[in-house]
Amino acid sequence: MLTNHNFKEMKEQFTSYIQSLQNSICSALEHVDGKAKFIEDKWVREAPSGSSDGGVRIKDEGGGGVSRVIANGNVFEKGGVNISMVHGALPKTMQEAFGVPESDFFAAGLSLVIHPLNPYVPTVHANWRYFELYDKAGKRLDCWFGGGSDLTPYYIFEEDGKHFHTTLKNTMDPFGTELYPKYKQHCDEYFVNKHRNNEARGIGGVFYDYLRPKNKEEEQSLFNFQQANGNAFVNAYVPIVEKRMHTPYGEREKEWQEIRRGRYVEFNLIHDRGTLFGLKTNGRTESILMSLPPRARWEYNHQPEAGTKEAELLAYLKPRDWCPIPAFPQGEGGEKK
Repeated sequence: MLTNHNFKEMKEQFTSYIQSLQNSICSALEHVDGKAKFIEDKWVREAPSGSSDGGVRIKDEGGGGVSRVIANGNVFEKGGVNISMVHGALPKTMQEAFGVPESDFFAAGLSLVIHPLNPYVPTVHANWRYFELYDKAGKRLDCWFGGGSDLTPYYIFEEDGKHFHTTLKNTMDPFGTELYPKYKQHCDEYFVNKHRNNEARGIGGVFYDYLRPKNKEEEQSLFNFQQANGNAFVNAYVPIVEKRMHTPYGEREKEWQEIRRGRYVEFNLIHDRGTLFGLKTNGRTESILMSLPPRARWEYNHQPEAGTKEAELLAYLKPRDWCPIPAFPQGEGGEKK
């Protein structure tokens, strides 16, 4: 078992890392946009006066974060890269969800969503987080890492999907070649609008949660894994943006983009665990709902015309092998093909 001292160190390490990662991602996106700059909003988490949650000690709530939002740029219509480090009493609803008694928590993470202006540039989402759980006496009960990134295109370019997924796979392979297929499957299963006949939100990526370290070495390995995935984001996404940002488009493409954004909104407000956790733990609403696009639309029973590029997208909204594993990998049955 890890000592409280070790986990305190990890809180500090992880907080320092996401602060640095926020800086590097924002810098890269500003460079691509060439016009818009991120606006920074520092906030402190405070319980509203008289708050209570079935006896849970809301007065102990604390922490805060830094929200950075970009808007009305040459490339990015709206986006946010947020970090938060919050702690306090776990609300009763979350106690029931986690199956724990009255508890305190610490949660830190970076969450981003980028909505481009050009419909040929995909929306992207990513987050990397760390969580600790304590009993009323301050004894640690549990801890885990989680995260992932996924791509939501409006028009399909197979080479973009292959680039995004291959970058993620190459990042994870040094930690175990079984990880990318496993976490890709988790992503395929998670980012689904179940109320829309299990329609996928996009073309996936990777998603993992509840990665619990059993000892100090495993703790450091998982932290290294988190850093590798966070550091890979820019290389996974920015080349796609640069390739598609100048593609001509018109009103038809914008309308389709807004219809698909409507599906994005539905998932985030109905199914997304991070959104629900933030709202149930007195998180900052403006930062939590940063993920929503500036414009979306809903048209009754809209179906794209067969044979169009819009209809083509729908055929890709299901699990797919974007980076096939060679039949005879090097060192496992012969020379690499």
